[in-house]
Amino acid sequence: MKSHGRSGASEEKGKITEIIAVTIGGAKCEETLRTALAFGADRAVHVKEEGEIQPLTAAQALAAVFKKEGANLFLLGKQAIDDDANQTGQMVAALLDLPQATFASKVELQDSKATVTREVDAGLETLEIDLPAVITARPAPERAALPQAADIMKAKKKPIEAVTLADLGLTAVAGLKATQDRPPPKRSKGVVVKTVDD
Repeated sequence: MKSHGRSGASEEKGKITEIIAVTIGGAKCEETLRTALAFGADRAVHVKEEGEIQPLTAAQALAAVFKKEGANLFLLGKQAIDDDANQTGQMVAALLDLPQATFASKVELQDSKATVTREVDAGLETLEIDLPAVITARPAPERAALPQAADIMKAKKKPIEAVTLADLGLTAVAGLKATQDRPPPKRSKGVVVKTVDD
């Protein structure tokens, strides 16, 4: 089983045979991939694309890499830190026609299924989904430990495959455009009541 993600992850009890870190963006993204390799990813794929990247373009590129690699599990962050759109993971699942689980806080693999604990408004919800699948994860509340110096040195020797959208048979999708920006209406003044019943 191969796992894809934008950051490294530890192997789960021998159930994952290879971890491939994947990202899309400019030259600065290579540093992020090297960090993922230092945390334990076996190799990396860098889809090189400069400038703004809309969620659909990112999803199409990531889905193409997933197909090319023949992976069983795609792990993504819940949402990007630039546009905060919370769309790419769901779009990847739709493009690949795969089951998905979002906002995961815990993932357990068993045979050809994944048990996902996810955070919802009412608390925690546990889902079981078939693999292959797409899972988006929320950020961990605790800060991850830094990679060891030896792992950083090893990461420098691990391969990063550079591809372009054209290599994947894609072109950037015309994205969303802001057409208007206005503040919400002012809230009316509250009313003080005298009793609980009021």
